[in-house]
Amino acid sequence: MAEAKHEKRRHWDLIVVGGGSAGLPAAIFAARRGARVLLLEHADILGGSLWVATGQMSAAGTQLQRDRGIEDSPDLHFGDVMRISRGTANPGLVRLAVDHAAETFDWLVAEGLAPLPEHPITGFGHEPYRVPRYYWGAEGALSIKHVLVPIIEALAAEGAIDVRLSCSVTELIQDTEGAVTGVKARDAEEVERSFSANAVLLACGGYAGNPEMFAELNGYPQYNAAPWPWSRGDGLRLGEAAGGYARGAENVYVNFGTLFDTDDFPATAAGRIEHFPERRPPWEIYVNALGARFVREDVESVDAREMALLHQPDHRYWIVFDHRILEEAPPIVIGWTHEDMLAAFERAGPAFLSAETVAGLAHKAGIDAAGLAKTIAGYNYGVGTGHDFFGRRHKPLPIAEAPFHAIRMQASAISSAIGLAVDDGLRVIRRDGSPILNLYAAGEILGSSQTMGQAACGGMMVTPAMTFGRLLGDRLIPLDTKP
Repeated sequence: MAEAKHEKRRHWDLIVVGGGSAGLPAAIFAARRGARVLLLEHADILGGSLWVATGQMSAAGTQLQRDRGIEDSPDLHFGDVMRISRGTANPGLVRLAVDHAAETFDWLVAEGLAPLPEHPITGFGHEPYRVPRYYWGAEGALSIKHVLVPIIEALAAEGAIDVRLSCSVTELIQDTEGAVTGVKARDAEEVERSFSANAVLLACGGYAGNPEMFAELNGYPQYNAAPWPWSRGDGLRLGEAAGGYARGAENVYVNFGTLFDTDDFPATAAGRIEHFPERRPPWEIYVNALGARFVREDVESVDAREMALLHQPDHRYWIVFDHRILEEAPPIVIGWTHEDMLAAFERAGPAFLSAETVAGLAHKAGIDAAGLAKTIAGYNYGVGTGHDFFGRRHKPLPIAEAPFHAIRMQASAISSAIGLAVDDGLRVIRRDGSPILNLYAAGEILGSSQTMGQAACGGMMVTPAMTFGRLLGDRLIPLDTKP
């Protein structure tokens, strides 16, 4: 963007590696401080995962809350995150995030972000908060991108930021004491240059778009093609090569399943299943590869469903029902009609299976036949007597009339749970806790498990990323801004 204006410069106050939800605010606030900022982005566009993310934000004590008479505080927000994560999130980083989230959100609104008119709310898609502090724009994360990128472009046009796209950082330069003094980067023409800096911020995302690295770190395949493809894990490897280390493996988690009608992974979802009993009470049962139910299908807790699936073979399950339920129940695939459901079973893809017998259905699905027969008999007992073994409340019909049907569901994740270890000042640290001088990290490169733990806490990905970037650019990174 502004490379020509800075071509002769080789030393910067701050080099920001990655132009996404953390890197953009960091560059903006550092430049407004008067710092000489170089922004390196390995994609050919700015925005990072804001191009594909939901953009759900959470912040306590915002002006919007006050305008609507909602009493909230960072302390309440902190308590909710630690409750939802069952204490598995990093308390220091959560505290830093929630204490400054309102400033970030109010700044975005002042710059032009328009939250949906009914917001804030307590939750959507995740375990709810106790106070309405959950927001997003009409276009999801694109609503955030539309605010941040024009600011960067304006600062670049002024010469305040040098933005270089299609530029991949290949190495962190360190002195004899291990302090980071700059980077080596390769441009689209494969020309490698060295840039020196007072500080380097790694804000280049996670590894969820790298199937090989995802499987290596998470311990299961990357089934989902939804992550930003440039999330390759390069920053994690750069940080480790400089002496840092990865943490968060104990907090790897999965969502409650995605509908992939293919065996060619990573794949795009074929539809969305309505798992929320408050919106559609379940008529079906959920079984694992052993043919056993593993969760009460109408349990309200999203976290309970996700944690139950985490411990199932291959993180896979099947939604099982009979033809009468198919005929009488509201379609379980969101937005589908009854005819769409019938057509899917007629196509007989990998995810939509039918058979005239329970044993035949089990054979097609790869489920233990005896286990499935036993489970269906037990469920039907509960329907007939009112005493479901799992305590399920909604059980309108038995599973008894052929043909029998199953929809295969596969747990997946679109964020990177594992990431670089940092201290509460966002300095990358070694295993002994000592910081690597002049090296910082923010955003998904830290791993979702740091701000959400082994759970999905609404708004605790993009909001901490932006907040950490803003804080680093504005005050946490000591910058010599003298000419």
